[in-house]
Amino acid sequence: MNKIIFVPGKNPKPPPEQHRQLLLRCLLHGVRRIDPDVADAIAAGNSFDLVAWNSLLYDIQRDIDDDRHWVDRLLMQASYREADIREARPVRYRLARAMYQVGDHIPWLIPLIPDRRVKLSIRETEIYFSNRGNIGCRIRNLQKHTLREAAAGGDRVLLIGHSMGSVIAYDSLWELDRLEGLKRCTDCFLTIGSPLGMHYVQHRLIGLGNKRARIYPQNIRRWVNIAARGDLVALDPTLANDFRDMVRRHDVESITDVTEGVYNYYRDGHGLNVHKSYGYLVNTHVARVITDWWKQT
Repeated sequence: MNKIIFVPGKNPKPPPEQHRQLLLRCLLHGVRRIDPDVADAIAAGNSFDLVAWNSLLYDIQRDIDDDRHWVDRLLMQASYREADIREARPVRYRLARAMYQVGDHIPWLIPLIPDRRVKLSIRETEIYFSNRGNIGCRIRNLQKHTLREAAAGGDRVLLIGHSMGSVIAYDSLWELDRLEGLKRCTDCFLTIGSPLGMHYVQHRLIGLGNKRARIYPQNIRRWVNIAARGDLVALDPTLANDFRDMVRRHDVESITDVTEGVYNYYRDGHGLNVHKSYGYLVNTHVARVITDWWKQT
């Protein structure tokens, strides 16, 4: 059986089942534009799982209606507008990105970064990496449980990690491989809007602390990374260069970056949000990876 497992990014989310249904709606919308038969097949089966880790870190949940309203508008928009393309990289974006790149190498400069969401993201990421209150282990246990079940059932897995979810997915895969010996549990690892290209993140990933003796997970067959224009969380939008040793050592068959012409046109009450998971899931490039993977059975 094909199984798609989605690991969301940070911030409070709607109740898990409602969130799962809304994410699935976006994914099906994107896939249906490429291959309606594949969309129908995904919709017909129990093929889409959500690793709902956010409630472990946040005490509140979002109202699903807040998301549903903007998703309705997203799905009504046929394509990216020229105005959105210009807005995705304004002057303030270039300034913030330059400061973020410096802060990635000199962490004490991070408080000077003008983008509030970037600073908040780094603080919350640190809570996970420091394992405060055993939170990192608890979050990874949720992720690992889902992958163990899929492996036990002989499922073919597409693991999608959005933003912080890609970090959680990577660390969980490492532990499943190196600590539990679970091999080849992920047929395709799809990262979207991922911060895994950042030095700040890489230095804290499990197995990569020692630059001279880096140890990577070996239970990923293929890795595809997609970053949208203007997505500051994906500060370094390419991962194939950072993780090329995985390919050289045959830990993974291939790592492919897709960044050219990738647009996320999700909008909410705060304006254009090129990092939002809903916008990534309807994107043609993301939908193409999902569709091609599904048809490879």
